[in-house]
Amino acid sequence: MLTRFAIAPSGFKESLSAGAAAEAIAAGVRRVVPDAETDLIPLVDGGEGTARALAAAEGGRLVALPATGPVGQPIGTHFALLPDGTAVVEMAAVAGLSLVPRDLRDPGATTTYGVGELIRAALDAGARRILVGCGDSGTSDGGAGALQALGARLLDLDGWELPPGGRELTRLNRIDASGIDPRLADTEIQVACNPFNVLCGERGVARVFGPQKGATPRQVEELAAALDHWAYVLTRDLRVTSDLSLGPGTGASGGLGAGLAALGAALLPRFDVLLDQLDLDARLARADLVVTAEGALDHQTPRGKIPAEVARRAKLFDRPVLVLAGTIGQGAHHVRAAGVDAYSAILPAPVSLTEALGRGGEFLTDATERALRMIQLGARLPGQAATLVSGTQRPSSVR
Repeated sequence: MLTRFAIAPSGFKESLSAGAAAEAIAAGVRRVVPDAETDLIPLVDGGEGTARALAAAEGGRLVALPATGPVGQPIGTHFALLPDGTAVVEMAAVAGLSLVPRDLRDPGATTTYGVGELIRAALDAGARRILVGCGDSGTSDGGAGALQALGARLLDLDGWELPPGGRELTRLNRIDASGIDPRLADTEIQVACNPFNVLCGERGVARVFGPQKGATPRQVEELAAALDHWAYVLTRDLRVTSDLSLGPGTGASGGLGAGLAALGAALLPRFDVLLDQLDLDARLARADLVVTAEGALDHQTPRGKIPAEVARRAKLFDRPVLVLAGTIGQGAHHVRAAGVDAYSAILPAPVSLTEALGRGGEFLTDATERALRMIQLGARLPGQAATLVSGTQRPSSVR
């Protein structure tokens, strides 16, 4: 009988935080199994909620401060300070897509300047190790804004400083690095990123993520050319020996990975950095069923998204995995190769985007209930060894 559930979702962009998604799934589980043991493990991938989640998990605290938002206006934001002296800078908290008004969504114009301001504030707070979480970005400036906030000068042919935005990088002539904050040389900077994301080429961030951030086809190509040029000048003027164009993680958060790598940051697979701190593997191993979720399940999910990583880890312990998603897109079936046993969309009928976002928790709870009742029904069919939810014996495939 299934009684122990590991509930390990990501957030649903602009609708539910990872914590809220976990609570919604747990509510659906309890409708079917009132006495269920639910282990809520809200997961972050470096995007929205990362600083708050790590502060809560590690006993740290949030530091609130103003900084420059992605469209150049001041906003209230934060970073986390952990007990070991590590600062967690969540780029989405200052340059995320949710901070870009819908009528201003042009990734060629938005900036990561605020990310650099948060890194500088972390240095002021005494941090000598900084973990930068990449994800849910609303920018595609290659980290240029962050470098400017940290003291680099990006100059055109006439010696004038470039204005914000990735589009402007086509006019970049040289980088004056003499003013870069000297404390960075003595600071360990780790970037938790998706290693599948690269800066340039056909799979570069402009072409893969530009349309999601509001770019037209023409703007996508302009931005791709600008980031190609940015990688060349960064490599030349900062004497970078690694590949900033196609290196793993260089395209993280619209190319922020490449910009920080040019300053000596280490680009690390985000799940190796983030999930191990939550003792995830041991918690999955104790479950009878693992339920994970994300906003959109599609061909990109196996390329470093939370449901695929949860499934991969769960399969190390032969645990069944159910994925619930806001939408099911092209190529979603590929998640089965990652270890997903079943997946389902949460929307009960066609609804407007506004309604889908506003009622995300309700839809997720209902979808959880529907999925578990289907599992219950399937386990009661003739020939089944036991029921999964209401039976008295657990099948050999669920240990």
